[in-house]
Amino acid sequence: MINSVLKELPKSTTEISVTIEWSDVKLNYEKILNNVLTQVEIKGFRKGKAPKKIAEKSIDKSKIYEEVIKEIIPKIYQDTISKNNLKPVSSPKIELIKAKENEDWQIKITLSEKPKINLKNYQEKIREAKKAKVKIWTPGQKEEKKDIPSKISVEEIIEAFVKEIDIEISDLLIEQETNRLLTNLLDQIQKLGLTVDQYLISKGKTQNQLKEDYQKQALKNLAIEFSLAEIAEKENITVEKKDIDDLLAKVENPAEKEKLGKESYYLAHLIRQQKTLDFLSNL
Repeated sequence: MINSVLKELPKSTTEISVTIEWSDVKLNYEKILNNVLTQVEIKGFRKGKAPKKIAEKSIDKSKIYEEVIKEIIPKIYQDTISKNNLKPVSSPKIELIKAKENEDWQIKITLSEKPKINLKNYQEKIREAKKAKVKIWTPGQKEEKKDIPSKISVEEIIEAFVKEIDIEISDLLIEQETNRLLTNLLDQIQKLGLTVDQYLISKGKTQNQLKEDYQKQALKNLAIEFSLAEIAEKENITVEKKDIDDLLAKVENPAEKEKLGKESYYLAHLIRQQKTLDFLSNL
């Protein structure tokens, strides 16, 4: 039997404590072990035909238990989120709390859901930001004394509404986004032929300072991402098949077009995001 206990944590985070009875663990262990034994070769016996007790001695138990975990946890996770109508927005964090032979196993699963967002007066804040961009006439100019509009940038629009909204993002999501950014940075550093230490020296930062910078960037990235999605939902901004077809029609490289054609969900996400930014620009 498998028992799950849910605990709601702050910032749209849910913790699931799972207890798996040893009988269930053992059942999965035996099933996986039997499959592995069919491939074991023992001198003096045909492949997979050695007596179980003899063949089992050549097997690393820890490897079998690793497979047991891979077998059990995804099923538990899917069943739990389905039964409790949870809607995670990223991969879960899975911790094996207790896993001993002849004892029940304990697992902790932490997942993040869509953060709660209060958009407040985001439209008014954007309009105020636009007014602040107006260029004021100064003496000596030939033009008639008047305010001259200056186009506001997308970055300034984003900055305006991000400062206005209230959003609490899961620490797990921030951690995952920070790790993604740092991984990308590491790839860039390696392409430049530098070590991490050399890069840090060039930036005049310690590892902790660099991580803090990227945590702030991760928080901002996520705030923008979820806020734009919330605005799109609120303003009923949608993506039609024609929008995707029109975008693909602009791609000249056949291989690239075929690749993008298989990623329609991702394309729809990008198009909706751009439509939302266009909507904000036209306020």
